[in-house]
Amino acid sequence: MSMRARQDAEKQERRASILDAAERVFFAKGYDRATMDDIARQAKLSRGLLYVYFRDKQDILASIVLRAAESLRQRFRDTDRAELRGIDRIEAMGLNYLAFSIEEPNYFDVLTRAASDWLQADTLKDMNAIQICTGEVMDIMVRAINDGLADNSIDPQQVRNPLETALYLRGALHGVIMLTRNFVHRPEELHNVAPASLVEYTICTLSNSIRQR
Repeated sequence: MSMRARQDAEKQERRASILDAAERVFFAKGYDRATMDDIARQAKLSRGLLYVYFRDKQDILASIVLRAAESLRQRFRDTDRAELRGIDRIEAMGLNYLAFSIEEPNYFDVLTRAASDWLQADTLKDMNAIQICTGEVMDIMVRAINDGLADNSIDPQQVRNPLETALYLRGALHGVIMLTRNFVHRPEELHNVAPASLVEYTICTLSNSIRQR
């Protein structure tokens, strides 16, 4: 390995280490309460060195949102298998989205909040990369719907437009997941229905709404 390649590798390793530290701080204290000093202490480096790698807290946040988007994209890629029927891939994506919310709840929350105006326009580079990731997630869903129409596992009478259908399916599932998370400490608000059971029922119902009979 050349000296330049070694330096680049070390820089990327340090950058990843800083992001790991920032995640611990953000997820423990909340983004708004966290400071660059907190992150520097957690990463065990000087505040000045922290600014060599990241311009400000927003810059760090954008990189964490990108990590979350990449993680979700990989989960959807894992379901994008040609040997599966389109409807089966759609159902698998729903289950993977549920797993994402359970196994990586902080990343789920980060992506949910990032859908608002949480990120500022000056984080353009990471914003573009985030949009590429989220765009690919939608592309994978649309491709599964189109394949389902072609393999006759999805009812064309229930799909006016594949992209609209993908947006509806993801939005409806996301809404139910958020509902269960909002009432996790108040189960009576869900009439004591188990959250996981409700989400799994939603996935089944949404899949059946477009399934070919």
